[in-house]
Amino acid sequence: MHILLTRPLDDSKELILKFSSLKHKVSHLPLLNIKKKETKEIDFDQYKGIIFTSANALKNLDTTKIGKNIFCFCVGLATEKKAKELGFQNIFCAEGNVNNLKELILQSFDPKIGSLLYVSGEIISYNLDRNLIEENYAVDRIINYTATPNENLDDNFLKEIKSSVPEIVYIYSENSAKTFYTIIKKYNLDNIWMETNLMCMGEKASAALNDIKWKKIFLFNSGEEEFLLYKI
Repeated sequence: MHILLTRPLDDSKELILKFSSLKHKVSHLPLLNIKKKETKEIDFDQYKGIIFTSANALKNLDTTKIGKNIFCFCVGLATEKKAKELGFQNIFCAEGNVNNLKELILQSFDPKIGSLLYVSGEIISYNLDRNLIEENYAVDRIINYTATPNENLDDNFLKEIKSSVPEIVYIYSENSAKTFYTIIKKYNLDNIWMETNLMCMGEKASAALNDIKWKKIFLFNSGEEEFLLYKI
């Protein structure tokens, strides 16, 4: 099969190698450019818990001054994996869903313990901090990276996609989905996806591409990419 991966290269390397080892053809189109955003100095000692809704938030944060036994809430498996690599010990993982992450925090973290720090990108699809504040939590949000759309295709890449349309496309966020939709419209690619299975992380990502004709649309959590190959 021909598989199109759309995360930045650092996040796609393992899947590229895995799918290639399974004899699949893999194309890579990073839909978002991730750039670190400078923040004010953070006094991590004033927080009893920290929240990450993407691995990029971890990658762009200096974690050396954070006690690794702090309550660490991660939205999904990729974020959890990065947290483990950085030494966090007390990790709670919501398996890819921000709504589930909120419920996990409600169940696992008593607001009387202290404050939470929410580290995220500039654009979020769900106001987790506001929702937790409404539940009487003390939450500070820090934005430590930006994600800008990559809406231009190389001529050779465009020819390749048209001549060999991917059977599977993985989309990881609503922001990525909107960028992919812009690309489809910009390069008149509306009608080539009828034999393509669209894999979306979340309903908002799916909704952003819903008026394109796909073979099927699947929802998935990070870490399930290989499993999805056997569902189609």
